[in-house]
Parts: sequence; structure tokens; C-alpha cells
Amino acid sequence: MATDHCGMTDKLETKPDRVSTKGRMLTRSRKTVDRRLIDCIAFRGLISQADLDAAAEEALLSDIELETILLERYRLPKTELGAVLSEYYQCPFVPYHERTIIDPELLRDLSYDYLRKNAWVPLRREGMVVQVLMSDPHDVGKGFDIRRAFSGCTIRPSVGLRCDIEQFLCAAIRQRKGGSIEKILSELLNEVDGEVARDHAVREIDENDSAIVRLASQIIAEADRLGASDVHIEPYSDRKETAVRFRVDGTCFTYMRIPPAYRRAIVSRFKIMANLDIAERRKPQDGKIRYKLSKEHEIELRVATLPTSGANEDVVMRLLTTKDTMPLEAMDFSPAVLETIKALAERPHGIFLCVGPTGSGKTTTLHAVLKRINTDERKIWTAEDPVEITQEGLRQVQVHPKIGFTFATAMRAFLRADPDVIMIGEMRDKETADIAIEASLTGHLVMSTLHTNSAVETVTRLLDMGCDSFNFADAMLGVLAQRLCKRICEQCKEAYHPTRQEYDELVQGYGARYWDTLGIAYTDDWTLYRGRGCEACNKTGLKGRVPIHELLVGSEEIKNLTQSKVRTAKILSVAMQEGMRTLVQDGIHKVLRGVTTYRQVRAVAMK
Repeated sequence: MATDHCGMTDKLETKPDRVSTKGRMLTRSRKTVDRRLIDCIAFRGLISQADLDAAAEEALLSDIELETILLERYRLPKTELGAVLSEYYQCPFVPYHERTIIDPELLRDLSYDYLRKNAWVPLRREGMVVQVLMSDPHDVGKGFDIRRAFSGCTIRPSVGLRCDIEQFLCAAIRQRKGGSIEKILSELLNEVDGEVARDHAVREIDENDSAIVRLASQIIAEADRLGASDVHIEPYSDRKETAVRFRVDGTCFTYMRIPPAYRRAIVSRFKIMANLDIAERRKPQDGKIRYKLSKEHEIELRVATLPTSGANEDVVMRLLTTKDTMPLEAMDFSPAVLETIKALAERPHGIFLCVGPTGSGKTTTLHAVLKRINTDERKIWTAEDPVEITQEGLRQVQVHPKIGFTFATAMRAFLRADPDVIMIGEMRDKETADIAIEASLTGHLVMSTLHTNSAVETVTRLLDMGCDSFNFADAMLGVLAQRLCKRICEQCKEAYHPTRQEYDELVQGYGARYWDTLGIAYTDDWTLYRGRGCEACNKTGLKGRVPIHELLVGSEEIKNLTQSKVRTAKILSVAMQEGMRTLVQDGIHKVLRGVTTYRQVRAVAMK
């Protein structure tokens, strides 16, 4: 009963006794495959008709869904299959995403076994509207059960894969066993409501209270689960709730709020975990927390406390998860820059710098370079604060400025330890910079990071610090500046025809004289890309980050200009004539490729 259009449900099914499949009679319990859905997939041309027929036959004869077979055996992309399901069922497709948190109240009266067996799960409630994720929104029986479970509510259906629904349920079960943040906050609110006097409650609440201990642990676990780089605990006055904010993909958002009576208890709890003095509230303190999420997964948090108005303290924690070293090829370098960096890394001596603001991926990039040259023939020493990425074959040292073991001290020690390559976490002062330059001139390859805005500005910054211009010019191999832009979400990326104004902005940002070399004119069929916004990216259209780069190579002309201490603009002009792409230009190339947007490039690269 095939048809050429996507619409009403039409089933192919086995009978309880026998069914003919390509000439064979099979005894099988009742099982159905939606013929019209098959036609929709065929119409899209995502898979050959022969493979589609084979997948449908396998689905009839097994307990596996057609969608699962197409995903796992025939490698059909989830986004493409999701688009077909969305079109066919006329409702949004929602894939599993770890940031989606299901309200425990929605699941309170529902059996997890029942939900798993029937492949549906409530996702969220907005007033009297409940969004429900289903594997088959056309199933009348499931629809009746859902309306009965949420009597009086409007049901907003969404379609999802059975494997994704299973993941949502597993996450909900883990959340229930671990104690959800909502449940802990409910306990705290009940405790506060039970106190007769508010001031008395504030004095009695203790940082060792079981609910406070569980809340602190859950905040760390949630931050790690959502991929947050930083956690901000922000207490306010007595009558205002304490805000807990996460930074994910470079952007802060308020994750939760804690009752005001607990503002000091939660701050003290984190200070205890970081071995800080809880009695000292008038000056900043720094510490570290080692937190074991599971037997296999341990994270480290760098903790900083700062006194704020109203006799409060803010806590800022940076998550330092142990990461594997990325290869250079996976870091979105342009082909020319990638080949140049590989060539510079093979040089026997000189200095290579990676520059940018905090959190721009400088250390990750340097470790990728070290991974390429990390062989038995080379002795590599690194001094870092802290050691975030580990590599076998590297001898990595953690500096401790409080006891006088600084980067400069580590550099002097390295020079007595027979190094071939030295990596310094950061050039924080003239002393460290001078020793690094001296080491690079005496036959060692030195790598380090610096906090500057661009590759060219790094040259003038080091000279302004008092470094010898002739020595630095002789030692300089290259300076790589980088930033991290938000990436367009792959789940909801779409092409569109930009306005003339958008085109002119790109031309102006790239530079009109350089834009002409690209040969891109504004035409009626010229397209850029953007994210529509979906569940996977929290309706932002952006998910993940992509680096943009600017590589200044120490050519003879650049070295001469450095020795002459000329202005930054002159060095920039010569570097661009030699083929250097600025951060904005590299970002625009990624805009044209559909990786990010010009707005994101401007946000991180424009001065």
C-alpha cells in the first residue's frame, strides 16, 4: 500500500501466523513497519532502494526498529534521518543531548520500565503545555496513555529515536539516584521555611549540613556534565538569592539560584573542599579541588575567592579536566598555516610563541605541536601552572610560585637537564622572557604562551618589556595568535541568501584590496550559513567552538623590522604582503565555509 506522499499511517505488518517476504513464509508475532515512512526516506535519496528494502525486511523479522538498522548498519546520518521523521510526523525532531534536563516532577508518577517499553518520555512543562518525545507520534494508543497521564494539559509531541529516548531515561534515572539539584533545593527551602527567625536561620545553617554537601557535589557534577569551563558562585544581600552561573562555550548563563540563607554555607563548603581558610573573608584566596566523579573520571578545579560588597564572597572555579592531546590536523588550521607550523616545529632551535586571551586554547595548541615532535630522539621538558594535559614522553613540571619555584627558576633548571625542547606555560615577566630567548639562541627549541591581542603586537610587547631586540629577532621562528569562535550547530545548520549589507560587512572586515583576490562577488545564488536553533544547541543555533588563527613567521624582513623597533602597523603591513592572514580574515574564511558566523568572528577578533 505504498504512496508517493508523506502523510497518513500505512503499515506493512506480519500476521500472528504467517507472512510472505520475497517468496518466503515466516512465522512471527505481530510486527509492523511503516510503509509511508519508507517512501519518505526513499524520496530523499538517502539510501539505495535495495538497501532500504533489505533494512525493512530485517526490521520485520527482528526486534530492532527500522531507524536503528538504518543508523547502525547503513550509516544513515542522524540529522538526515531526523529531518525525514520531522517531515513525516509533522513535529520537531529532538535528538538526545546531555544539557537537556528532565523535570523530575514529570516522571514522578510514571514507571521507567513502562516508558522504556513504549518509547516515550516527557521532556518539559511550560504552564499547561507538556512536550512529549515519542518514537511514533502517530500511535493512537500511546497518545491516549499520554493524555491520561497529563490530564488537563495540552500535549506538544516531538519525534525521537528509540535509542535517544533510552538515553534520556537513563540520564533521568542517574539524576534520581544521585539526588537532583531540584530535590536538594527543595530540602533547603523546607529547612528555611521551618525556621522561626530568619537571622537565627542564617546563624544555624552549617557548611557541613548534608544538603549543602550534596548540593556542592552536584554543582560540580553538573558543570562537568554540561562541559562548563568555569563555575561562578555569586552571593548577594540577605534578601536576594545566590546565583550559580556556568560558562559553556565561552558564554555565561545562570544555571540555578540558591536560597539567600545559604549563601555563606555554600561558599564555606567550597572553601573547605579547596583547603582554604573559611574564617578569612576579607582578602582573596586561591586553592584547588580534586573531585572524583567516578572510579575512572577525576577532575581538578582551580578555585579563587574574592570579597564582594555586602560582606559576601564570590567563588570562581575553573574545571581542569584531564584531556588527551589533540593532533594538529584536528585544529582547523588552514592548509598553508598547518604546513608552516609543522616546518617550524622541526627546527632545532629558536622560539615559537602562541598568544591570545585566557581560555583561547593556547596550551592545547602547544601540546599538539609537542605531540608531533615527541619522539625518542628528543628530550622535552615542560613547566606549567597547572599541568592540564599529559603526554607520555614529556617530562612535565608543576611550578609553585608561593615557594619560589617560578617559570624562570624552572627554565634555569631545565638548561642543566640536557633539553632539546622546552615549553614554558607562560612568559609572565622579563626574567622568564630573557631566559627563554637565551635558551633558544643556545641550541634549544623553546615554546611558550603570552597574553597579547595579535601576533604582531607580541613583538612590540616583548620589546616594551625590555627584551633585547637583536636577540629576540634572531631567535624568533613564529608567533601564532588564536581565538575561539562559536561554531554553527550541525544539527540545525541551514543555508541562506545574505543581504547586500552582510556582503559589504564581510568585504570591509576582510579588507577590500585583499577581498578581490578571493574572487567572490555578490550574486543571487550566493549563500552563507546559520543555525536555526534546536534542542541540541538550546535554540541558540551555535554549539561547540572553532579556532581562528594568525601566524606571523620570522622572515628576514620581519627580523630586520624587529631589530629596528618599528611601529606595529609597519610590521603588520609587511607580514600581510608576505601572505599572513589576520584573525579576522581567517575567521571570514571559516564563515564562507559555513563553520561560524561573521558576528561571532567580530565578537572575538575585532578590537
